[in-house]
Amino acid sequence: MSLLDQTVPGAALQSLAPAPAGDPAGWGTRNAHDPTVVRDTDGSWYMFSTDAAAGADSVAAGVHVRRSADLVHWSFAGTALPGVPEAAFAWSQAPGLWAPEVVRWSADGDTAVRWHMYYSASTFGSNTSAIGLAVASSLAGPWADQGIVVGTTAGVDSQNAIDAAVTFDRTGTPWLTYGSFFSGIYTLPLDRETGRPVTPGDLGTLIAARALSVERAIEGAYILYRREEDRYVLFASYDSLFDSYNVRVAVAEEITGPYTDLLHRSMTDLDAAPSSIGTKLLGSHRFGADTGWLAPGHNSILVEPGLPGAAGDGADEYFMVHHVRFADDPSQHVVQLRRTFFTAAGWPVVSPQPFAGAAVEALPEPVSLAGPWSAVRLAPDSTALVDAAPVRVDLAVLEADAPARLFDGRTELVRIVVAGTGASDAAPGTELVGTELDAVLFASWDWANARPALSFSGLAADGVAWFGTRGA
Repeated sequence: MSLLDQTVPGAALQSLAPAPAGDPAGWGTRNAHDPTVVRDTDGSWYMFSTDAAAGADSVAAGVHVRRSADLVHWSFAGTALPGVPEAAFAWSQAPGLWAPEVVRWSADGDTAVRWHMYYSASTFGSNTSAIGLAVASSLAGPWADQGIVVGTTAGVDSQNAIDAAVTFDRTGTPWLTYGSFFSGIYTLPLDRETGRPVTPGDLGTLIAARALSVERAIEGAYILYRREEDRYVLFASYDSLFDSYNVRVAVAEEITGPYTDLLHRSMTDLDAAPSSIGTKLLGSHRFGADTGWLAPGHNSILVEPGLPGAAGDGADEYFMVHHVRFADDPSQHVVQLRRTFFTAAGWPVVSPQPFAGAAVEALPEPVSLAGPWSAVRLAPDSTALVDAAPVRVDLAVLEADAPARLFDGRTELVRIVVAGTGASDAAPGTELVGTELDAVLFASWDWANARPALSFSGLAADGVAWFGTRGA
């Protein structure tokens, strides 16, 4: 059973079956690309996304807006901005807007709630592009355009001014991160009063790039500051948004880098094998009879205080917000939210299962780690869709009662071993060598089997991520 036709007890997830392209009321999370989610002052959430309408010519260009009361059900809430703002259109000739970034904004001494939206205007294959700024006192709008913040021109600049993301550093200074194919990802400081570059015309510091041999395919960057490790976490999407997107991560002590992955390789290394750089967290995959999810990418990170009913109330919770395509029809795409965790070593990992609601995911009773599991190894050198395979999961700690330990679904940091992938050439009866993971255990919704289940997500010493879900 899949997200296409699943109704989850207690959450009544809306259908994601294809709706008429011109009927936004039936879209749900369909027809959304490059999403970001922010929480309003009334507790509801707003999603802003690229105005991809899957051929709908009855929907105005701009930035599509959706609203939710639970991060699960989303209703279309209109289109921010009346088409492409005049200055951005004059610069880029863009027919629509891409990749909005919306952040709560306040200048020094300002107690009023204000919102900044940074949007991108460009055309495919060109780096004559502009990042503009619009402001509002409410997420529902109206939005007032403030003109271009960063602009690049083909034949003059190597940068590509699209895919904006804003991060407040450890001192509270806002930084704009942007970039794409052409020369990579850049970041620059913004003025806290105006939301514009501190230095007019500043195109920023290079923090990530890829080789010409892979068409310099990197975009959709997002930087999260983690106060727990006092460092910056860079997420970026590699390869093609049409069929091979995958999400990579690296960290740095300063927002301007250098950013390095789990194996200490630099995100600006153009000499190593392109697929070896950046720790891959999410790629194309499928669990059992569930939908095959193709080319997940262009993520942002939603940071939330502990949600009611969730494990770890009171602590920050993280959600990776990204779009993804259907493997059986890649022209169709939706947005998913996945719970995101940090391992004992402080590295992010993501859930193998899309978020279905904290109460729905809660395990009805404690379960043993022993038993059947299905897992995906997110090989960094592959862009193929990976089917989950049977594995055995063991606690790596040397405890006499380890095999019998029960987990009640509360998030727990562990070191576990996965052994056997269901595709081994070992002789019958031969014990397979296990892979030890710095991992997290947590409750999830098993979409393939329509039930709450225990899941894990972790990183191996070789820099490869695994995630999986326990069977019945």
